[in-house]
Amino acid sequence: QVQLVESGGGLVQPGGSLSLSCAASGPILRINAMGWYRQAPGKERELVAIFSSGSTTNPNYADSVKDRFTISRDNANDTVSLQMNSLKPEDTAVYYCNAKVVDWRRRSNEYWGHGTQVTVSS
Repeated sequence: QVQLVESGGGLVQPGGSLSLSCAASGPILRINAMGWYRQAPGKERELVAIFSSGSTTNPNYADSVKDRFTISRDNANDTVSLQMNSLKPEDTAVYYCNAKVVDWRRRSNEYWGHGTQVTVSS
């Protein structure tokens, strides 16, 4: 069974920084898209940043986080990270790791982590 496990998150003051990491494990042949989404209370889940293919370059970012967040990916270790700088109260949300995985049986499925809370407050 493929699993995504997130780490990081927590409480930070406005203007501060946090880093999130996500590690995929299980019968993975290949990971295509991999990235981060978030869901604030009372709102729909939204894309934060993602690599749309197996590439480690040219990620896509939500306009609201451009120039503040940086996503990176390590294909050798099946991990993706999100460095969040200049955090704002509106960044408060549960952040979810997402990956589209091809397993050893060549089946393609989408997986989600359990989510990690990020709270930006003074």
